[in-house]
Amino acid sequence: MQTEARVGMVVEGQRALNTVHGSVEVPQSTPPPPQSLQQSQIGTLSQLLAGGVAGALSKTCTAPLARLTILFQVQGMHSDVATLSKPSIWREASRIVGEEGFRAFWKGNLVTIAHRLPYSSVNFYAYEHYKKLLQMVPGLKNHRESMSTNLCVHFVGGGMAGITAATATYPLDLVRTRLAAQTNMIYYRGIGHALRTITSEEGILGLYKGLGATLLGVGPNIALSFSVYESLRSYWQLHRPHDSPVLVSLACGSLSGIASSTATFPLDLVRRRKQLEGAGGRARVYNTGLLGTFKHIFRTEGLRGLYRGILPEYYKVVPGVGICFMTYETLKMLLADDDDNL
Repeated sequence: MQTEARVGMVVEGQRALNTVHGSVEVPQSTPPPPQSLQQSQIGTLSQLLAGGVAGALSKTCTAPLARLTILFQVQGMHSDVATLSKPSIWREASRIVGEEGFRAFWKGNLVTIAHRLPYSSVNFYAYEHYKKLLQMVPGLKNHRESMSTNLCVHFVGGGMAGITAATATYPLDLVRTRLAAQTNMIYYRGIGHALRTITSEEGILGLYKGLGATLLGVGPNIALSFSVYESLRSYWQLHRPHDSPVLVSLACGSLSGIASSTATFPLDLVRRRKQLEGAGGRARVYNTGLLGTFKHIFRTEGLRGLYRGILPEYYKVVPGVGICFMTYETLKMLLADDDDNL
């Protein structure tokens, strides 16, 4: 957008100069901006489809690492912390293959896709619309080309979109966590059985356990993810406009995933443990609220306990977020072309 504005200023300035000198204005054909800088205009259905497919594909590709992250996050929940060995991705992966088989890496992936399709659809769709609404705010409308204004719009819009999407699809997220956390003992036999069992044993509010921690974490997480991604992509395209938009989206998405995950990982860990409260008929571990749970984990497991599982999380988000943004941007371009041909 900044490049387009500058091109427009140059053209208008040249026209004014020609008029002053009395010369005949000759229309000049300015080359169109690179495709990566053009805003793809697609319909609501296409936009929802692009977001949903992007989220489902990225989650499927990184499902093994996502399951390892969850298993590490809940290690100190029902175990004596003093007896816990140092987390080893290779050892835990070998255990899963030996005890549960290779397909166990995708345990709960069906519910992940069932959750991620609507979540990503709502997330990207809401982000685009929140961004448009924020750009119409009187105080921000006159400073659209300001870097700080754009950063604010992306951050606030991303946070609001994350909260909207997480609230709308939370029960599926909770079921996904419980299915993925199961090892040898199978308590929940599938999505429908898990939903019925949780509702009957823990009440309808049981489907929303950990929602507070989720919203507190997902808001900043998505806000950071979108703002870092948009800022990096704008900077990259401004200085290297002819680079492949697919590779730019992949690289910027990966970096944004690292930044957002590092900042919000402790909240994600608390969210997972709150979701598993009472799972499988087990006794409650944390009888306090969000802050009390933080204090309990920090007191019993130390600062390392709040970042238990961060390594597989990094391995997951670098390709995962990159694939998600890359797929979304690619589908937007493809669907925009299809809409033009209709």
